[in-house]
Amino acid sequence: MSNNSAPDFATPAIQSKLPQVGTTIFTLMSALAAEKKAVNLGQGFPDFSCDPALITAVSDAMQSGLNQYPLMTGAPVLRVAIAKKIAMLYGHHYDAQNEITVTAGATQALLTAIHCCVGPGDEVIVIEPAFDSYLPAIALAGGKAVCVQMELGNAGYLVPWEKVAAAVSSRTRLIMINSPHNPTGSVLHPRDLQALADIVRGTDILLLSDEVYEHMVYDGMQHESVCRHPELTARAFVVSSFGKTYHVTGWKIGYVAAPAALSAEFRKVHQYNVFSVNTPMQHAIAHYMGDPQPYLELPRFYQRKRDLFRAGLQNTRFKLLPADGTYFQCVDYRAISDLPESEFAQWLTTEIGVAAIPVSAFYADGKDAGVIRFCFAKQDQTLQTALERLNKV
Repeated sequence: MSNNSAPDFATPAIQSKLPQVGTTIFTLMSALAAEKKAVNLGQGFPDFSCDPALITAVSDAMQSGLNQYPLMTGAPVLRVAIAKKIAMLYGHHYDAQNEITVTAGATQALLTAIHCCVGPGDEVIVIEPAFDSYLPAIALAGGKAVCVQMELGNAGYLVPWEKVAAAVSSRTRLIMINSPHNPTGSVLHPRDLQALADIVRGTDILLLSDEVYEHMVYDGMQHESVCRHPELTARAFVVSSFGKTYHVTGWKIGYVAAPAALSAEFRKVHQYNVFSVNTPMQHAIAHYMGDPQPYLELPRFYQRKRDLFRAGLQNTRFKLLPADGTYFQCVDYRAISDLPESEFAQWLTTEIGVAAIPVSAFYADGKDAGVIRFCFAKQDQTLQTALERLNKV
């Protein structure tokens, strides 16, 4: 039978679990940047290489035969290294065997943490603007996201804790926080975590703390990890990312630290989600972590890039918002254009040759405040080229 006479079989329809979800803004803007040959300051990844010693460590691990499945929970040597780092930086001593789990990146960690504790009818408080994986993960678990929007003032984006407290109900199962914060570049302070502790005290509410940019806090400030606060640590999943810390976002390796009871539930889902994570890279990272300097020096490394980028925008019509952490800089462009954020980002990419991300993409209701986000985790030459173009706006 020829192809021309083959029967035309219809593909059965499925009912989407995420009917409102399309292609992420990061994919769309990166594709547009490539098409227009724009400088891509949109998607959050470095355009420079990691330390060659880390690559060598991966090769050494492969050559030594570390190429089979590791333990589901992660290579013991890496879990021990993670626990030691947390204890050194934040003072909390996790049991490496029962309270640290290595994950296939932070996004998988977030998804798994939500699925292990959120079910149909449960509410999850999300502080917006929020990283775009949060709401779909909650929806897939059958939960309901209750969004509380940060307030933007002269001091930057701040969490209105009184509104978070008002959002708590008898169905609240989880509160998600993110510091240093993507996309705003804001950081939580001790007073913020005290306010959070006041809200959850005496409840069964769990916390999911997204701390993937933990080593990118500037101007002499310290990262206020949940791990510094025993009252919060007792009810928290704390997530971090080696991809962000070591400039290897494509490796997709992260971890979750949580009390043993929470870790046990996390691992029940994790084992059927990805089971385990790349073996030689786990051993390489564990070896590399023997020297803490690469992550201890990260604030200085990125603050220099932040300051270079901010200085280059000082004489433009972009209004610089505070950038206390992460490798993102948000700017208010309302003195330049009254276009909606998504349209302005497309115009900037197409006509000026610099790609950015509209902050409206981080809100469930698409809130548009005339703010876009740039990523300054780039080579100096990349930033200089972008600045030359942005100074023409």
